Amino acid sequence: MSATTAGTQTPARAQPDANLPGPIAWAKANLFNGIFSSIVTLAIGAFVVWALYGLVQWAFINAIWWVPDTAAGKPDPTSCRLAHGVGACWAAIHDKWRFMLFGAYPYNEQWRAGICIALFLGLFYVSADRRFWNKNLATIWIGTLVVIFGLMWGGFLGLPYVPQDQWGGLPITLILATFGLALAFPLSVLVALGRRSTKLPAVKLICVAYVELIRGVPLIALLFMANVMLPLFLPDGVNFDKLLRAQVAFIIFAAAYLAEVVRGGLAALPKGQAEAADALGLNYWQKTLSITLPQALRLVIPPLVNTFIGFFKDTSLVLTIGILDMLTASKTAMADPVWQGVSTEIYVVLAIIYALFCYTMSSYSRSVERKLDVTKNR
Repeated sequence: MSATTAGTQTPARAQPDANLPGPIAWAKANLFNGIFSSIVTLAIGAFVVWALYGLVQWAFINAIWWVPDTAAGKPDPTSCRLAHGVGACWAAIHDKWRFMLFGAYPYNEQWRAGICIALFLGLFYVSADRRFWNKNLATIWIGTLVVIFGLMWGGFLGLPYVPQDQWGGLPITLILATFGLALAFPLSVLVALGRRSTKLPAVKLICVAYVELIRGVPLIALLFMANVMLPLFLPDGVNFDKLLRAQVAFIIFAAAYLAEVVRGGLAALPKGQAEAADALGLNYWQKTLSITLPQALRLVIPPLVNTFIGFFKDTSLVLTIGILDMLTASKTAMADPVWQGVSTEIYVVLAIIYALFCYTMSSYSRSVERKLDVTKNR
């Protein structure tokens, strides 16, 4: 007789759960859950492998990283021309990177423009850190911008003066984007509030006319008007710098689009929020600044950042009025007879720089959404 007590059963061995999470289970459930899905997955995978192989071959294995100098001291692009269509010519980037980043800024003073780029990046980092969201942030902005313009202009402490006509490259892009969005945002809030006003019909009419007029005109038209038409209406001897006129055009244009985004957030709020504020006896500005506006801005973080990204890229349109931003400086670099025909590599580098800035803004917006919990179901 078995030693096991009658009626007692040996416990069954636990079977593995096929639904446990894991890369193999995920791939089977999402990529190979049927014949058609498997065929599509394999086709896309084959295309990606083929594309990556070609990219690695072009960008790294067959690439030309440097070229020798001629007897005249200029780069010899012969090897790049022989490798055209087979390998990238990164030697052109090595030769022209300073002009791409700093434009016509004096060569021996480009360290000043480089420091300004670092200060801009530091300012963005500090502004994104919620620990600095207090009254000292405005002081940090003012102090940093004073240092940036002091370095760019010079004319003191032994620094040679550099007129704005010689500014160019990435500093110009950052100046236009930073000032354009920083000044357009508060203007857009005022315009959005004015457009929703019920007690000030004249203000509402002006705000509606401003938004509809600016949104109906291309940005390039505003830039041409600021550069060509505005000086005709100014008194003799009075003129504003071309960069300043372009900056004002950007601010006016961006504010009109941002105002509609803010207005959408205000319209999406339940009426109970404003009614509760009225019941507490708050006046209009107390109710707006403490109750409705913060909630509206939380709701529209994604479209706000989307608009910011769009206008950061639109700074390249200043090339139409002769301002040497990063894109214009790079296109000018391609006009060098030594590197004629080498354009793909320069556009790839530009695309990477713009993509890094835009991806950083997008990633930051997603982190803010998670922290403020604006995506949860209400």
